[in-house]
Amino acid sequence: MARLLYVEASPRKERSASTGVAKAFVEEYRKTHPGDVIDTLDLWGTTLPEFDGEVIDAKYAILHGQPHTPGQKAAWKAVEGVIERFKGADKYLFSLPMWNFGIPYKLKHYIDVIVQPTYTFSFSPKEGYKGLITGKKAAVVYARGGAYPAGSGGETFDLQKRYMEQFLGFIGFTDITPIVVEPTLGKPESVERTKAEAAARARSAAGAF
Repeated sequence: MARLLYVEASPRKERSASTGVAKAFVEEYRKTHPGDVIDTLDLWGTTLPEFDGEVIDAKYAILHGQPHTPGQKAAWKAVEGVIERFKGADKYLFSLPMWNFGIPYKLKHYIDVIVQPTYTFSFSPKEGYKGLITGKKAAVVYARGGAYPAGSGGETFDLQKRYMEQFLGFIGFTDITPIVVEPTLGKPESVERTKAEAAARARSAAGAF
């Protein structure tokens, strides 16, 4: 029995193109992987630890190879809890809209929590940076109002997909399936067709995931 962690990053719920396509993925995944567990993490309904006070001091203690004080250790437990939930999954699904050419701040906060030395990556002078989340799959649903295809010149504005691939690659992922929903702004019939085509791709990816 495998565990799929689904990280939902849009606050628009039923009106969200990224969430809608991700739900098509999840529905097909349930059918084709009936014994697996799906853990849904709605970032807009989750309280994440803030990086101030004892938490940021605890992070720097790790960076400098220093032991945590009792206060730092207690504060760091919240960070460890988020990381443990992430690392405990076998497969991953992310859904996110493009905001100002990048990712929503809630998702950035989540990434800032889980990307920690000795937990999801390591560093040594000999090997440099090394991702510690290896041998696992990730699928990412990207929704954006415009279109940024390769060769169009517009792809330079796409910091959404590029950032997610950089983040996932940094912590060790090599098997990443992108599902792009674009453009989501335009004539209603065209947008619905775009969503339907993306949902079909999502279902196909889910069956083989």
